[in-house]
Amino acid sequence: MPPNIIDPPIQADPEFAAAKPAISHAIPDNVVEENDNLKIFQSSLSLIAHILIGVVTGISILFSLRNGLPIGATPLHIILCVIGYQLLMAQAIIILSSESGWSSRLKLVHKRRIHWIVQIVGSVLAIVGSFIKILDKNIHWNTYHGQFALVAMVFTAVSLVNGLTSLYAYELRKFLPSNLSKLSHICFGIVAFAASSISLCYGFDKNFFINWATLEFTYTIIAFTAAFTFIIIINPFITFYRKSRSIITS
Repeated sequence: MPPNIIDPPIQADPEFAAAKPAISHAIPDNVVEENDNLKIFQSSLSLIAHILIGVVTGISILFSLRNGLPIGATPLHIILCVIGYQLLMAQAIIILSSESGWSSRLKLVHKRRIHWIVQIVGSVLAIVGSFIKILDKNIHWNTYHGQFALVAMVFTAVSLVNGLTSLYAYELRKFLPSNLSKLSHICFGIVAFAASSISLCYGFDKNFFINWATLEFTYTIIAFTAAFTFIIIINPFITFYRKSRSIITS
């Protein structure tokens, strides 16, 4: 009679089971702990950035509304640019981070959609706010505040157009390498956001803000702006470096 097909085969060597130990795919505890520590650190930085952004944006709006309503061209310029650059554009960048708070559980495709929506709204507000001040003045870009604001506005506009090529990189791959499109979009975005923050710091350093907020508080707000700007552009810098390195080594 043939043996039952469900019976396990009999091994003559009693050491057979011990000779081939089961292969474990478990991740070492030290690696898991390092990953958890990194996530905690990234989440902490994201939380700090959100708090600092809220403080700087709130102070800027309070300063703009210090004389009540209606407001003039300069206060409207401040409100639109700060909300556009420091609030919305910052959020558009942060949301693509793996540990970005409320959006950390979203899929990448959903993060990108939110990124584009927030980025477009923020860019439009910032550009409109810039043109309001341009039309209000006769002499333009004669200060560091205005010069960095011009850089931010130009790179923001270019980043919007370049963002379309990055969004449709697969469809345009025959005409433009997808990696080049994405790298340029990251680069333009970093320059635009950094220039806007530098321009804001020079704006805080003006006498009419110092007289309202005191010198010590002004330096504190400038430090807050520098801190959250640095935190926000870390992840894009790392992404830019990795993509550039992969292109060079490939």
